[in-house]
Amino acid sequence: MPIHFPFDNTYARLPERFYARLDPTPVTTPRLVQVNAGLSHLLGLDPEELASPEGVEVLSGNRVPEGAAPIALAYAGHQFGQFVPQLGDGRAILLGEVVGRDGLRRDIQLKGSGKTPFSRRGDGRAALGPVLREYIVSEAMAALGISTTRALAAVTTGEAVRRETALPGAVLTRIAASHIRVGTFQYFAARGDAEAVRLLADYAIARHYPEAAVAANPYYALLEAVAARQAELVARWLLIGFIHGVMNTDNTSIAGETIDYGPCAFMDAFDPAVVFSSIDSFGRYAYGNQPHIAHWNLARLAETLLPLLAEDEEQALALAQEALAGFGPRFRAAWLGGLRRKIGLATEREGDAALTQDLLHVMAENGADFTLTFRRLCDAAGLDGDSTLRPLFRDPGAYDAWAVGWRQRLAEEPGDPEVRQAAMRAVNPAFIPRNHLVEAALRAAIEREDFGPFEELLAVLSQPFEDRPGFERYAMPPQPEERVLQTFCGT
Repeated sequence: MPIHFPFDNTYARLPERFYARLDPTPVTTPRLVQVNAGLSHLLGLDPEELASPEGVEVLSGNRVPEGAAPIALAYAGHQFGQFVPQLGDGRAILLGEVVGRDGLRRDIQLKGSGKTPFSRRGDGRAALGPVLREYIVSEAMAALGISTTRALAAVTTGEAVRRETALPGAVLTRIAASHIRVGTFQYFAARGDAEAVRLLADYAIARHYPEAAVAANPYYALLEAVAARQAELVARWLLIGFIHGVMNTDNTSIAGETIDYGPCAFMDAFDPAVVFSSIDSFGRYAYGNQPHIAHWNLARLAETLLPLLAEDEEQALALAQEALAGFGPRFRAAWLGGLRRKIGLATEREGDAALTQDLLHVMAENGADFTLTFRRLCDAAGLDGDSTLRPLFRDPGAYDAWAVGWRQRLAEEPGDPEVRQAAMRAVNPAFIPRNHLVEAALRAAIEREDFGPFEELLAVLSQPFEDRPGFERYAMPPQPEERVLQTFCGT
């Protein structure tokens, strides 16, 4: 019995120059690794059908479901600051769009589904490790409340892909609000295709920012709204210690989602300059640089929209600068507001910014673990004291000195201390996808075909704010020999 997807495809109805039409390339012996049951239900799909032999045929690209409109999207992008006029989906095919039970439209895309006209010299395939990494991290981000693409399923292909060595191949089924990127606008602007830029902007407004359609200047409203979402998104990244690793404009979603989990990582010891990506030699996308890079990427989007903002070039430039000027204040408000909540402050007072920045400084100077410090602050805010928190600092006295001012500030807060602690635990996760745990799960899957560690890690990360007796090791930083110093791009 054929698998039913309630497709309602809109992007495929745009002009042909927006994409290439082609089917996924079949694989030899697909095997299911995981189906995301909760996400399946949200999309109006049956997870049991997806896990059936017929479902695995669809998830591997061996069968195109009825109603699909398979396309590889065209886009360009700045990669580490250098503009590449044509990139595109080199190893991904968008099957189509569905409107979920919540009324939201989402793309269903197969990643690792074979060569496309945009593959350049690539093989169009994905290795198992990067597929499982994206599955783990994207689902963890969703559980943490971060706007993100999602993982619907992962299958192995029965075929090897060659990177430095031969690796097992896999296909990820990725779900996204859309796959429109800053680089999509750049693709058409670089070709002088003003009509396509306008069509794309109108499509983005209709799909993601319908309120902009009734604004006095819809394209100004679009730019302002995209900037606002990016400001909120990057602030949320910083608040959980996330480093994207490859913030190119082709990895910047117009919908404001985290997309493309290549050499991403989570900090252990707090360090604003930390870099994990093996391809980020100069630290362009270091943890602390991410707000600046997001603003830079938005400026590239603004450049493509200038002809739509106003006929007069000077006026258009002034409008673009005005729209982008809101990014900094929005980011700082989200960042400082988040930090305030992480240390237990429900009200805003003068000196709060300095208090939070002083904590980060003390953490950096003393090698304190980012996630564990904030989680244990939840206990220190009550009657449990500082006994488990002080040892995280090389010089516990540095923490003690900071804590004097913190407790004075907490004393000024209204409300019950237990309510405060509960609020802190709701924003300070106990569990994140720590790099060494992710790598251990990937090694077990790749080297031994043991998916147990992958499944257990997923289960723990699905409830990141809940203490889980028996799973304490998932909350702990790596031992020196377990530390992951570099992460790698799957291509």
